[in-house]
Amino acid sequence: MKLIRFKQSFIAFGVLLTLGACDTDEKLEVKGDGVVYEDNFYRNETEAYSGLVAAYDKLGKFAGAMENAPLLFLNSASDDFFAGGGGSDDQPGLQVASNYTVSPANIPPAIWADYYKGVARCNIMLIKLPGIPMDAAKKIRFAAEVKALRAYYYFDLVRMFKNIPLILTQLTKDEIPLVMQAKPEDVYVQIEKDLNEAIPDLPMTLPPAELGRFTKGAATALLGKVYLYDNKKTQAAVELAKVNGTPGGTSSYGYKLMPAFADLWNHANKFNTESIFEITYTDKSNADWGNFERGDDEGNVAAQLMGIRDYSRKPKGIDALLPNYINGWGFMVVTPQLVAVLKDDPRYASTIFNAAAARGVDNDDVNGLITYKDSYQETGYHFIKYAAFNADIKPGNPFLNFGINTYIIRLADTYLLEAEALGGTGARAQALLDAVRLRAGLTAVPVSIPAILAERRLELAGEGHRWFDLVRTGEAAAKLAFKGFQANKNEAFPIPYSEFNNTKIVQNTGYPQ
Repeated sequence: MKLIRFKQSFIAFGVLLTLGACDTDEKLEVKGDGVVYEDNFYRNETEAYSGLVAAYDKLGKFAGAMENAPLLFLNSASDDFFAGGGGSDDQPGLQVASNYTVSPANIPPAIWADYYKGVARCNIMLIKLPGIPMDAAKKIRFAAEVKALRAYYYFDLVRMFKNIPLILTQLTKDEIPLVMQAKPEDVYVQIEKDLNEAIPDLPMTLPPAELGRFTKGAATALLGKVYLYDNKKTQAAVELAKVNGTPGGTSSYGYKLMPAFADLWNHANKFNTESIFEITYTDKSNADWGNFERGDDEGNVAAQLMGIRDYSRKPKGIDALLPNYINGWGFMVVTPQLVAVLKDDPRYASTIFNAAAARGVDNDDVNGLITYKDSYQETGYHFIKYAAFNADIKPGNPFLNFGINTYIIRLADTYLLEAEALGGTGARAQALLDAVRLRAGLTAVPVSIPAILAERRLELAGEGHRWFDLVRTGEAAAKLAFKGFQANKNEAFPIPYSEFNNTKIVQNTGYPQ
């Protein structure tokens, strides 16, 4: 799915009671001098559309934030990356994810809060839509979109935190103290219900002006993935097959693998044939430190954080056509473990930059082609799928305004998910695995669950999937032991302390209440 980033005059919704996730007197700002509260909004189709935009908006936090960006947090928690940055106290929320000292007191609370803000906006829309005088077809579509969005938000919440409240209505102030957690299986039931209800009313395709909104294909792919995580493999395979079509061909939804793996990371190839669920960022948000994270920020901030620290090419480096990367902040240092498995793979060149080899012994090496400053836990290898270049810098504050999109689900992902749902055996599972490897320039290997999971690591490195894959397959304790992962504890992140005020929420196992 691709998020559309609308330039609107509002910054937040009012009276979003989301377990302490935001202020109870939060307002909705509209054009003009007036301030409109939520109770007096949703009066017509225009305001319903603004409500829909607001429901989509929290998707942008995936890579549009700092330590509370799920992309950075999940990568830091995986075996593929160290948090990096300028030191052990730089963006501490990422550091504690990386070294598994994460606790209720130090986990970035906005990770939980942003998802629940998204849920709350969806709930409000579903309550208000029936009474809004507007085009009937649009009303049906808007309802389908917010159901799909709510499913997306809850899917990430239940995978990250496991024991979460399931809120399907707008809470009053008096109801907040009564909030309790639902069983994870009940959350999955609701996610699947929302998606099954949404899919029939979503469009097959979108015109250019609407790219960023849910389609049947995006919701179907998400449903297939949800079924797999819910251990409903037969249902997962059915839904994913709809999205995938004939391996290597064009599916009925119009999806097809990009010809070359490197094409996926060309910033110009937005909304390409492989993109199913994609978040759009813009270089036109004009965000700066004065309004950052208050609603005006619409750029890919993670791209800045993942850039190499004080990167600069020497004249010889320019002659050698080394990338003209921005001067970044040095997060997402690649671990030796990922380098070892990817170094002989054709996808390495689009995933990892060997900065140490280009620099030489140090910045004074006469044979070096670049200079840069070491990150915390520096290995010499840096992640470049979403790398920003100096050519990407536009007028305004460049650090907060990179228009580099991020994939949430793409076709190679769903190919491998379906192959896994099929049990890692049979002709179709083999064809799905082969198609991913062939596109990468590799020969076939016999299909199996280990082969599929190994392929997911190589194909999807750094895209936010690895930690989830390790946890759901039971491999996290072994693969993440070197980082301090503890079995029967770190399979779920701790619920932030800020969410315990005036509620009946109980902390996850292994963490202090």
